[in-house]
Amino acid sequence: MRARGIIALAAGLWLAALGRDRIDAWIDATVLPPLQIAGSVQVLDRKGALIRAYTVDDGRWRLSVDLDQVDPRYVEMLLTYEDRRFYTHPGVDLRSLARAGWQAATTGRIVSGGSTLTMQVARLLEAGTTGQIDGKLRQMRVALALERRLTKDQILTLYLQLAPFGGNLEGVRAASLSYFGKEPKRLTPAESALLVAIPQAPESRRPDRAADRAEAARDRVLARAVTFDLIDQDEATAALSEHVPGTRKAFPAHAPHLADRARAERPDLAEHRLTLDLDLQKKLETLARQAVQGKGDRLQIAIVVADHKSGEILASVGSAAFEADARQGFVDMTTALRSPGSTLKPLVYGLAFDQGLAHPETVIEDKPTVFGAYAPQNFDKLFHGEIRLREALQMSLNIPAVMLTDALGPAKLIAALGKAGVAYKIPGDQPGLAVALGGVGVTLQDMVQLYAALARGGVALPLTWRAEGDRAEGQRLISAVAAWEVGDILAGLAPPPGAPANRLAYKTGTSYGHRDAWAIGYDGRHVIGVWMGRADGTPVPGAFGADVAAPVLFQAFNRLKPQLDPQPAAPAATLLVANAQLPAPLQRFRPRGAAFAAAPDAPAVAFPPDGAEVELLPSGLKVSVRGGTAPFTWLLDGAPVQIATREREVMLPATGTGYVTLSVIDAQGRSARSTVRLW
Repeated sequence: MRARGIIALAAGLWLAALGRDRIDAWIDATVLPPLQIAGSVQVLDRKGALIRAYTVDDGRWRLSVDLDQVDPRYVEMLLTYEDRRFYTHPGVDLRSLARAGWQAATTGRIVSGGSTLTMQVARLLEAGTTGQIDGKLRQMRVALALERRLTKDQILTLYLQLAPFGGNLEGVRAASLSYFGKEPKRLTPAESALLVAIPQAPESRRPDRAADRAEAARDRVLARAVTFDLIDQDEATAALSEHVPGTRKAFPAHAPHLADRARAERPDLAEHRLTLDLDLQKKLETLARQAVQGKGDRLQIAIVVADHKSGEILASVGSAAFEADARQGFVDMTTALRSPGSTLKPLVYGLAFDQGLAHPETVIEDKPTVFGAYAPQNFDKLFHGEIRLREALQMSLNIPAVMLTDALGPAKLIAALGKAGVAYKIPGDQPGLAVALGGVGVTLQDMVQLYAALARGGVALPLTWRAEGDRAEGQRLISAVAAWEVGDILAGLAPPPGAPANRLAYKTGTSYGHRDAWAIGYDGRHVIGVWMGRADGTPVPGAFGADVAAPVLFQAFNRLKPQLDPQPAAPAATLLVANAQLPAPLQRFRPRGAAFAAAPDAPAVAFPPDGAEVELLPSGLKVSVRGGTAPFTWLLDGAPVQIATREREVMLPATGTGYVTLSVIDAQGRSARSTVRLW
């Protein structure tokens, strides 16, 4: 019955050619299905490489593709095997139909269907049937209409996008990525032949479920390719020995957090082109996974890389793995608000240099200091006395940073953050001196943007990750001289053990309670930020930025390029002199209210310092005085306990435990005090 129908159909079409005008009208009146095919949303890198793809609404992978994106030999094999007269017939090949009818009549079974590629496209566009006469007639009519409204290459492109390849795979690009893990631009003869064979019976020839049938079908295509001189016998022999993939590969899913962000921001776009570099993104995703291995199942990491000259983000790793695991890998830690610890200190110093309050060689006194009710402590609980600001920043001392912030005013620091494009969150919305030590919420991406401003000579420029669109104008944050001075200080930091001494300008930070470990650095072209911690904000005992994040920072630069770009030369206006050659006001830092402060030679309690906790010995309490003029009188809670002694270090009589106030008075009546806890 089916064979007779095909013969009758062929004869009918032949007779209908006599009435061309009526046929033309019949074809022109054809209502075509929609030709705009909904494809998978794609996220591409700066070179057009596929970063991530999403299925269409029905869960199918259908990636757009053009002819020039497909291996030419695959196209040759396809046309040779499926439709050798594709470029000459009008959409229906009467010779093929007649041959198919004759074969069916003489063998009693369908040997070939006689469908052209254009007819197959018609069927795919309408999801029509192949065996029924009315379905075949409809395909012919649509095929003839398609040929009049589209070019041959456009029709062929539709086939490349719609051909079924088993399961939820549609189109040659989706099939090539899934079965071979690569784009179809360069295929081996064996791969090309397999992709030609599968659509003829996509479910029964799926390599991942029926590798033997897929291989047999592939080999028939290869034999046809040899017959028509598309490949020689040696190539065919090599192709026949090539393994047929037995599993499907995962589609590219790199930079998943940023890809999701791009899609959510512009749901109308079918293609998102980002500034990312896919090769670098892959390297850093691997580095992120390696960095948390063996460090517990909750430690998380995030990395951002940017070109600070252009403001383009080149890599963005939001977590070690995009998984609903104990690390909460679905959370994008590049945009999560976290405490920056000491990584804000370079901005504090840069503002102080820019305002003329200090110079890298200015001497500051690192000593117990109280700012109202706020008494900051250095991380090591020690005091280092007189020290150059260069050394204070390299040692990441807290008290000098707070003294500079106090002189600037916290509002100026907060204003600078806003000017740099940092979206900060201050607890209680009341900025205080603690901001300088990390008492503010910021994101890793914003901190990289801040350091990019320092690297760019003090000009803040918003970072961008979209390849399209206008670029914002930069605005000056601090002077070029101040920015260079900060960079010169940071470039003098010793690298982590085992890392190269390469003059990378970097700073580490550890937030209160070891909740966040940071390392951010830059050279003459790029800036990289690394954050490590737990996504839920709980402490990571013993995690310091210098120990945990800094090694990853140096490894990230090593994966970015073989050697660093040199730091820029000092601007002409930079004052490159030692402390003794500085103008007098810059030789020693004078904090706010210095005019009312005690004279430099006034007495001070050297030990125990204010706020200290001291063990009370059986022999008493050891105290010492610095400065002042002998003899000295010591008082304990206002009562004299040592009178007119010329010794600067004495033992006071034993007393009870608890809080006490020590006072010392020198020969000129000047005094100093210290409140300590004895135990």
